[in-house]
Amino acid sequence: MHESANEKGESACQPSEHPRNLRNEFPSLPRRFMSAINIAIIGCGGVALQNHLPGFALCPDVKVVALCDSDAVVLEKARQQTGISITSTRHEEIVQRDDVHAVIIATPNFTHPQIALDSIARGKHVLCEKPIALNYADAHAMALAADRADIRHMTAFTYRFVPAMRYLSHLVQRGDLGQPFHYRSCRLQDWGTRGLGWRQVKKLSGTGELGDMLSHRIDFAHLLVGPIKRLVANTKIFHPIRGGQPNELDDCVSILADFQNGATGVLESSKLASGRNESWRSLDYAEINGSEQSFVFITGEWNKLQTGKVGGPGLETIEVPREFWKLPGSPRDISQGDPLVTFRYDQAWEFVDAIRNRRPCSPDFHDGARAQAVIDAAVQSSETRQWVEIPG
Repeated sequence: MHESANEKGESACQPSEHPRNLRNEFPSLPRRFMSAINIAIIGCGGVALQNHLPGFALCPDVKVVALCDSDAVVLEKARQQTGISITSTRHEEIVQRDDVHAVIIATPNFTHPQIALDSIARGKHVLCEKPIALNYADAHAMALAADRADIRHMTAFTYRFVPAMRYLSHLVQRGDLGQPFHYRSCRLQDWGTRGLGWRQVKKLSGTGELGDMLSHRIDFAHLLVGPIKRLVANTKIFHPIRGGQPNELDDCVSILADFQNGATGVLESSKLASGRNESWRSLDYAEINGSEQSFVFITGEWNKLQTGKVGGPGLETIEVPREFWKLPGSPRDISQGDPLVTFRYDQAWEFVDAIRNRRPCSPDFHDGARAQAVIDAAVQSSETRQWVEIPG
């Protein structure tokens, strides 16, 4: 889901005027990948209009050709805004269309598994918002079904595409960190008591801050350090009423974790950090400490990292090289737009490029399932007040 629940999107997708000959560029691809890639967006809320539509608008020979939303009013508003004429309130009607090659799932969390499985059964590539399911069993089943169908599948862990996170991941993989000792992340926003719609209903969303915001930072932990072995967690509801309606889900969450490689972790996220603002204007912080170096990532400092070496005088700021400012091959112009917004458009390019090159997406449904296993364990731990092992 998008970081801010009440922001409005204003971008529309326009088809490319000059289609390229993809068979010449990708001779090994099957014929069904040679023509333009047609996308259907299922769920027409803010995240679809803010992230997905502008991202696909930048991709050559990609068209968003269909829209779907169970709310006819929301669907009509999106149709008017985008000019896309193929619409339906039923996802089944959209995924059975032969002129749709891939789908974006941006609906309430509880609907993700069925829409994904129906899409996979029709041979559609799938990009799904996180969390991809309400439990690990469903998320794992989605990943296995997608693998068996040999379609591209992607989890929308959008913050992997922040240039500073991409560079940090590169440095860690290169070995600059050394042996990992500690991971910590902190996501603090000020959402007050405003209503969150379906996001405050347990049967629709599953979890609150835990799945909505901390899931991204769980993915950071997996990306930078590796699998979590066990954890103890605490969740809390401070506002049982939001926007005049019952709120059943956590406003804040904290996790203490052990990783399989022996490192430790502390993860915290809250909607109630008064004065912290929200989205990219608020704190999104991750730090890793290793035997050789430490690194600090802050989303708002998209082209910088802080780092210090063992025994050194303290942290210093380093610049992210320009080759990490966007994904290789991405058509995005890094000089255009707000860089704290436009990095999100590379997610669309990753999905499209994986389809055309028949390679796995990064992150994929398996990454989404791994994060869901941690979310499930955190819920169990908060309820039992005990450490919980993460299934291998």
